[in-house]
Amino acid sequence: MASDSDPPYGVHAELDVEVPTRDGVGLSTDVYRPADPETNEPIDDPRPVILDRTPYDKTGGRLRHGEWYASRGYVIAIQDVRGRFDSGGDFYIHRHEAEDGADAVEYLAERDYCDGQVVTLGTSYGAWVQNALATQDPDGLAGMFVNMGAANGRKKTFRHNGAFEQRWLSWALTLGAGFAHESLADPDVQQTFADVDVREVFEDGPVQRGESALAELPQYEEWAFDIMTTASASDDLWQNPGLNFEAHYDQSADVPTVYSGGWYDSYTGATCDNFVGLADRKDSDHYLLMGPWTHLARLPGGHDHSEQLLFPPLTWEQPTAGDLAFGENATRKYRETRKRFFDRYVRGVEDAWDEPRVQYFLMGTGDGHRTEDGRLFHGGEWRSADQWPPEGTEMTRFYAHADGTLSTEQPTASESTTSFEFDPTDPVPTIGGNTSSYLTYEPREESVEAYPLGDRNIVDFAGRGGYDQRTSEDTFGASPPYGPLSEREDVLTFRTPPLEEPVEIAGPIRVRVFGETDGPDTDFTAKLVDEYPESEDYPDGYDLNLSDSICRGRYRGYRDEPDLLTPGEVYEFYMEPYDTANRFGEGHRIRLDVSSSNWPRFDVNHNTGGPLYTDQEYRVAENTVHHSATHPTHVELPVQPSE
Repeated sequence: MASDSDPPYGVHAELDVEVPTRDGVGLSTDVYRPADPETNEPIDDPRPVILDRTPYDKTGGRLRHGEWYASRGYVIAIQDVRGRFDSGGDFYIHRHEAEDGADAVEYLAERDYCDGQVVTLGTSYGAWVQNALATQDPDGLAGMFVNMGAANGRKKTFRHNGAFEQRWLSWALTLGAGFAHESLADPDVQQTFADVDVREVFEDGPVQRGESALAELPQYEEWAFDIMTTASASDDLWQNPGLNFEAHYDQSADVPTVYSGGWYDSYTGATCDNFVGLADRKDSDHYLLMGPWTHLARLPGGHDHSEQLLFPPLTWEQPTAGDLAFGENATRKYRETRKRFFDRYVRGVEDAWDEPRVQYFLMGTGDGHRTEDGRLFHGGEWRSADQWPPEGTEMTRFYAHADGTLSTEQPTASESTTSFEFDPTDPVPTIGGNTSSYLTYEPREESVEAYPLGDRNIVDFAGRGGYDQRTSEDTFGASPPYGPLSEREDVLTFRTPPLEEPVEIAGPIRVRVFGETDGPDTDFTAKLVDEYPESEDYPDGYDLNLSDSICRGRYRGYRDEPDLLTPGEVYEFYMEPYDTANRFGEGHRIRLDVSSSNWPRFDVNHNTGGPLYTDQEYRVAENTVHHSATHPTHVELPVQPSE
């Protein structure tokens, strides 16, 4: 077999093939086939087909992987999803992806150039659509490589434990609306969205129906407000197999699958949930691959060049996440890894893929120095396991205490509380973390006809990845005096003493805040922090965010229907910060931050009990955290066996 650096085939492209769906809508698809390198005629013998479905313009896939895989012996079909770019129909986010994807698989499996096996790949939206079509168990589906995708849109993606992840409003206003059919057909419509500064939309929010730029695109406004204002599980929105794969695990296709993601990805929790939910439920081989990566490679607060607007580079091949550096060992070759997996499972090359069931990058083995490019060297190393969390994991509770300590010792006081005021007009700013799509187009004086939207830089204003949890004048949503979030009066910090020896964690994180409020509704948030000690490079130390979560009171405990709070009554606010793997070094502290907001990552609870998202009334809440024997607020960490 020829090496990947010396591909044996030419490439024959058949563009804009219309793939029919069951309701008659045509999906525009570019098909790249292996060809004779001299004549460029497609080879006759049928081959496995790789399907990539995208809302981001199929033509960009030609150079990213279309020609790459075809020149190495695969047929690859790259398809615009319904209602985007060259495909017909109307776009409603994820509503039609299960059926459309299944129809595409079965169509391709029946082509003369296909050997009957169709495998899928894709990242982000391209990962959603794979799990969606798998719920239909289409004939011909032979494997999936699902990179950075969802599991249950209501639980950990569109919404998060009752709160709304505002990245979807940002996406609607930028990558969504800017390249909608209407925008591509009418420069005036596209200009409307080019002129939107999403930061101002967030600051002036919440937006109302008919009063934002989305009113130009009623279909986009409809789905945006549906996910912003609908949280009850009984709504058909959250049972659709294109948005909630978790509800359809039992009937989903049983095919070899890789679930891959990053510790600072916006889909970290869902990636691990899919593996845990399906790996032992299905007979086929399933794998989990987790690196220290963010969701694609946009620079915080800065700009990406034009060709990265719809197709930013994958962070698999970058050894950084936000302000952190991990070393060159943290990288993986994305295309080559996927090809090895497909070679093993649809081409029968036994030695192409000999990977452990679980591979994960344990962060935190670095010495914490400042690198030449100004990042904290957090370091790390790859580990393997047969299950997630790894065998031998001891879920260990660290309890909050009245004196601000965090300890494995359970509180003994019969009554012990700490209170703070939560002002929804002054929320705690988001500083990186498991974020994505908090984007806005760089303001330009030129029109979109003079300077097309696809050529414009974009600004990532919330950051993604690990950062020192301190505000500055560049922090979106922050106001003077700037400084550590831990010094805010509405942030409660509980920290261990400096560790006498390292503590390693790998797996899910669970937080239970026992809290009360003086109104009908409020939020509680939790953030796990690796607190670095003072050093020569970081004289004030470094408060490194690892994972966070939020719980909206009326939907506490992942309840299906809302249940407002009774003032003064103590409730359990259960949260699942996304899984992670980290070594807390000797001298570091394990820290739990508790507050009531994390903005703009999540929408702010107005504390009124009013309508979700669109409420225009605000009230300051007095929130109380209990840390007593009967109501022991704590974080449960997946501690690994010591060496």
